[in-house]
Amino acid sequence: QVTLVESGGGLVQAGASLKLSCATSTLSVYGISWFRQAPGKEREFVAAISGISGRWTYYADSAKGRFTITRDNAKNTVFLQMDMLTPEDTAVYFCAAKPVATAQHIDVPVGYTSWGQGTQVTVSS
Repeated sequence: QVTLVESGGGLVQAGASLKLSCATSTLSVYGISWFRQAPGKEREFVAAISGISGRWTYYADSAKGRFTITRDNAKNTVFLQMDMLTPEDTAVYFCAAKPVATAQHIDVPVGYTSWGQGTQVTVSS
């Protein structure tokens, strides 16, 4: 079981930046993803990065050009740099670990065996 702890959320104004961190117990997984959930809405995929043995990243259309996902192998940590934030980005952000590849694409919340507790991001207009 992979443990994940998110941090870095907060309250910012539109146009600002935030960098979220996801400290994991291991990066020896297929992938680590960020999802978000706004009040009254379904959980939404944001971005994903391969585990320590891979080199790919993948972004939701809403994140392309504004968000960057990276990892620090030495620290077992995945980051989500979020720039040009808008009020529509307001949500609880979760990181999740997918230990092995499945038939479902990485942006589908299936096959993820571990989730963090979430960190709140609030963007004011």
